[in-house]
Amino acid sequence: MPADRQRLDAAWTALAELGVTLADLQRDARPAVPTFDEYLPQVLAAAGPGALRAYRSYWQRMTTAWGGLAIDTVTASDIQALQRRIVANARARRNNRGGRHAGELLIAAARTFYNQAIADGLIEAADSPAHRVGKPRRLPSTRRALTPAELTDINQVARTTGNDTILDALLLRLHTETACRRAGALGLRLQDLDADRGLLLLREKGGTVRWQPISLDLAASLVQHAAVRGAVLPADPLLRYRNGNALTGRRYDELWRRIGRHLPWVAAQGVTAHWLRHTTLTWVEWHFGYGTARAYAGHTDTTGPATTTCIRANLQAVAAALAAMTGQPHPLAQPIDDDRVV
Repeated sequence: MPADRQRLDAAWTALAELGVTLADLQRDARPAVPTFDEYLPQVLAAAGPGALRAYRSYWQRMTTAWGGLAIDTVTASDIQALQRRIVANARARRNNRGGRHAGELLIAAARTFYNQAIADGLIEAADSPAHRVGKPRRLPSTRRALTPAELTDINQVARTTGNDTILDALLLRLHTETACRRAGALGLRLQDLDADRGLLLLREKGGTVRWQPISLDLAASLVQHAAVRGAVLPADPLLRYRNGNALTGRRYDELWRRIGRHLPWVAAQGVTAHWLRHTTLTWVEWHFGYGTARAYAGHTDTTGPATTTCIRANLQAVAAALAAMTGQPHPLAQPIDDDRVV
């Protein structure tokens, strides 16, 4: 039954006399607001692998600074002060930009933390202090496409130094052919390799999944690598150390440190596997256009100018670009017809 109007008016009058608003009642009905120490385990449990990798250390710094405080008591100025401390104490690397990236990550981490609190009904969206702090503008990347001579030198060092030159050479070839990210390579399973058709199933940034063409030579090398190093079940990791353990990111770190010791310019410029991605995509764009490079990179059409939704390339176009780059025919490659839209 609908509430009696006279009773509602009387209730509103009583609340007004007490100085209580509807917002006050709703706030009291919400769960008790936890402290940073109490809430961090929930945030960690809800975060995906990418968020954990990027933000865990910043969430821990937040709890170190405010561990005993309720999460709704921290202000925007508190977050700005922590940001300044993190920027000032950022580790000096060769590609350091005065701690700017660390400051940006702190704000992103704080926003993610408070987004979870909003989703859990602990605070209102308008009450998040992290969303009242502006993120520093991201500077252009210093990465660039490697020259053919530079790429040759890098491969030569990888193939002639270290304790597992077969693995290192395979990694460099994989990244050069596919332009995949490091996480995409580390996430490969045996069932992700279609050797007959020259395809790899890549799972990468933002949960994207795509089939990426590879040369049949690389496919055969991956089959042999998996067989020799103990990948048997479909879900077994594809890339492995000589002892059969699954490859980890440490191999990349050690590989580029070693290459940097032999090629000082690699260390000076902070070259990593991501530079191989830039190199391949630049070549593809120069020779096959923006649409094919976009598909080769695995970029989606969910952001950017509206015209990008009309600039698409199919798997056959990507395979054709790969065949031209490697000089090896690919079973899915089709001649590019300039008179048709792909």
